[in-house]
Amino acid sequence: LQFQVFFPKSLVVMLPKQYERANLLPSTSAKSVGSGLKRASLSSSATKVAAGGYMVCSSLMLICNKLAVHNLPAPQFVLFAQLFTSAIFCFILGSLNVIAVDHLEWKKIQPYLPAVVAFLGTIFCNLKTLQFCNVETFIVFRASTPIVVAIGDYLFLGRELPSYRSLACLLGLVCGVGLYTYTDAGFEINGYWWLSVWYVVFLIDQLYIKYVCQKVEVKSNWGRVYYLNVLSALPMFITFIANQELAEEGVRWTFASILFLVVSCVLGLAMSYFAFLARHAVSATSFTVLGNVCKVNTVIINLLIWDKHANLYGLFALTICLICAYFYQQAPLRSKGSN
Repeated sequence: LQFQVFFPKSLVVMLPKQYERANLLPSTSAKSVGSGLKRASLSSSATKVAAGGYMVCSSLMLICNKLAVHNLPAPQFVLFAQLFTSAIFCFILGSLNVIAVDHLEWKKIQPYLPAVVAFLGTIFCNLKTLQFCNVETFIVFRASTPIVVAIGDYLFLGRELPSYRSLACLLGLVCGVGLYTYTDAGFEINGYWWLSVWYVVFLIDQLYIKYVCQKVEVKSNWGRVYYLNVLSALPMFITFIANQELAEEGVRWTFASILFLVVSCVLGLAMSYFAFLARHAVSATSFTVLGNVCKVNTVIINLLIWDKHANLYGLFALTICLICAYFYQQAPLRSKGSN
C-alpha cells in the first residue's frame, strides 16, 4: 500500500513486464511448443537495447583486454577469471530467483559443447593476437569476416544471399583489409599467424552459436550466459593451472593489474549478456557486422592510449571497412519453399 501511494498503479503493473523483457524474470507470455517453451522474437526497442549494449561493451572490451594482458601477462588466467565471474554471477542470482537461469541438463549441455570449443578458441586467439599485433590490425581483419559469415548464413541458417548493395559493402571490407595489410609497417609474422587461426575459429563461432540460440530452448537469456560460461570456465581452469601461468616471470600483482582484471570481468559479464541477446535478435551476419561498426569507438580510445598505431593510409583503410560495414543490410530469411 505504501508503495502504491508513491507510484501509480499502472507503473506497478508495468514493472514486472519491463523486467520480463530484460530477461530478469521468466516470460509469462511464452507459448508452449512441444515439451518446452519458445520465446517470442524481441521487439524493435528490445533489439535496439541489445544492439546498443553489445556495441558499448564490444567497443570497450578490446581495449580492456589489451590493458589487462599488458599489466598481467597471463591471458589464460584472465580469460578464466572473466568466465568464472559470469558463471558464478548467474548461479548465485539464479539460486536466489533474482534472474531466471536454467539448471544444467545433459540434453542442453550437448549442443553447447561445440560452442564452448569455438568460443574459447576465439577468445584465446583474440588475447594472443593482441600480444603481437596493434589493435587496428585486429579490427580490420575482423571487419572482413561478414562476407564469409553471409555464405554460412545462406548454407546453414536459412538466410538469402546478400543483395547487390550488401555484397558491394562486403567486398569493400575485403579491399580495405588488403589496403591495410599493404600499408601496415608493424607487420609481425607471429601476429598474423595468430590472426589466421582466430579468423577460422571466429567464423565457426558466429555461425554455430547462432544455431544454438535458435535450437536450444531456455527460460531466459541468462540461461545462455550461464551455460556457455560455466562450461567454458572448467577447461580454462585446468589449462592455466597446468601451464602454471601465474608463476611465470613478469606476472606481478599490482594495483593496475588487479583493477583492469576486475574491470574486464565486469565487462565480460555485460558483453556476454548483450551478445546473446543480440544473437537472438538478428542474423549471424548482421551480428558480425554490428561488432565491426562499433569498432570506430575502439580506435578513438586506442589513439588516446597507445603509441603503436597504424599510419594515415592504414587508418583510411580502416575507415573504408567501417563505412562498408555500416551500409550493409541484413538478408531476409528464405521462404519455406526455397528451404
